[in-house]
Amino acid sequence: MIKLAIAVLGVIASQACTPTRVQAPPSPPLPAHWQHAPSAASHSTTDLQHWWQGFGDPVLNRLISQALAANHDLNISKARVREAQALATISTAALYPSVDFSLSGGREKDIQRIIGVPSQQGIALTTPTGDSVVGGLSASWEIDVFGSRQLAAEASTAQTEAIIAERHAVQVGVLAQVSSHYFAWRGLQDRIAIQQRAVAVQQQRLNALQAYSAAGLSLPAEVSAQHSVVQGQASLLAQLELAAETQVHQLAVLLGVTPAVLEPQLAALPEQTTAPTAPPLPTLLPAEWLVQRPDLASAQHQVEATAAQLGVAKADLLPKFVLATSAGLGTLAVGGFSSLAETVYRLGAGLSAPLFNGGRIRANITAADARLQQAAQHYEQTLLRAIADVDTAYAAEASARLRLGQLQLAVAAAQSAETQAGQLYENGASPYLAVLDAELNKLKLKDELAKTHTDLHMAAVSLYRSLGGGWERQAAGSTRHTQK
Repeated sequence: MIKLAIAVLGVIASQACTPTRVQAPPSPPLPAHWQHAPSAASHSTTDLQHWWQGFGDPVLNRLISQALAANHDLNISKARVREAQALATISTAALYPSVDFSLSGGREKDIQRIIGVPSQQGIALTTPTGDSVVGGLSASWEIDVFGSRQLAAEASTAQTEAIIAERHAVQVGVLAQVSSHYFAWRGLQDRIAIQQRAVAVQQQRLNALQAYSAAGLSLPAEVSAQHSVVQGQASLLAQLELAAETQVHQLAVLLGVTPAVLEPQLAALPEQTTAPTAPPLPTLLPAEWLVQRPDLASAQHQVEATAAQLGVAKADLLPKFVLATSAGLGTLAVGGFSSLAETVYRLGAGLSAPLFNGGRIRANITAADARLQQAAQHYEQTLLRAIADVDTAYAAEASARLRLGQLQLAVAAAQSAETQAGQLYENGASPYLAVLDAELNKLKLKDELAKTHTDLHMAAVSLYRSLGGGWERQAAGSTRHTQK
């Protein structure tokens, strides 16, 4: 009987397959090149994994290190990865037999008395003492004839890969946010210094107008108008100071500290006279970029997981085969006599198949198919958005770089005009207000230049984020795109 069962098991196992496996739907084609990428780029020297180091800013490097060590979103994502890996192990364990061991023992002695006789006078009927020990092993195995459990394990593995990719996406986002808030704070510090000087110059202009008015050389309306300009300039300065403080607060959250801890660190930084230089533009061909974006990898693995789950749902229509076996040994010793031992074993097989369930299985298949379509649409949408992100970042960087060059020329011209106005004033050929107006014009252009420096850095950060920079890709994973 045992040999027959083993033979049947071998035949069933040899025929095991996955007839319910579902292929993931195809993806849209990738563009051959980026629409706004520069024709000549420093592809060979770009380090996407540590892209922030290209700015040459030690403060930024230190902030990034702190975020990698203490950011709460990163720590949460790491815990989610551990959870997913454990769940994948649970799912994979269903492919193998389960074996259990049991052991029990006891002593029994039965004492009875004759009914109707007082307990003090009754005759006790005592049975001999019995000692027993029973131990055994039991095993069961659902034979995965139609691949249902294999597909469930594949779905769990794909889900784990998706969560790992999500962790990488979180890291990409956190590094970009830290860099963006830092550059915004740096830019605001520059603008605050410019506005402080502008407030002082506007106050000088007010003082001059008041002197002119006292001498009858200016109208009172001009003095009143200048009063409003001074107050407006001071209001703008207060707004910039609040914006800078807000950036510090957001940075503190990303670094896992309170603002009270971070603010002294930033306040102790030496003043930097020049803004960090944006690194050379990286470029990746779309085919290379595809495996660099962790959010795309996550969406792809979600499609693979839902495709496998659809196969599991379809497999519920098919029979299931279970093999069970057990073996045990028991001993019994009564009244000091020699022990009696007995060995028991059992081997059996079972089959179950659905007959009627009110449409539950079919409905589950429909729901699983709908989830697959949702995952496929989400992947396509994520891909299209990612392509748009890259092109938008390239365009924004090019625009900011162009404006930066134009403003640098404008500031240089304004500086020259201010110098000339000062010389004319010293020679008595120009009023003092002309000197102040020339400096105010220069300060206005310098403020625009500081904003554009920040825009350029923000665009560079957005570009690195859109390219998926900031994490280490151990090996190029499989993709659902095939380049032709």
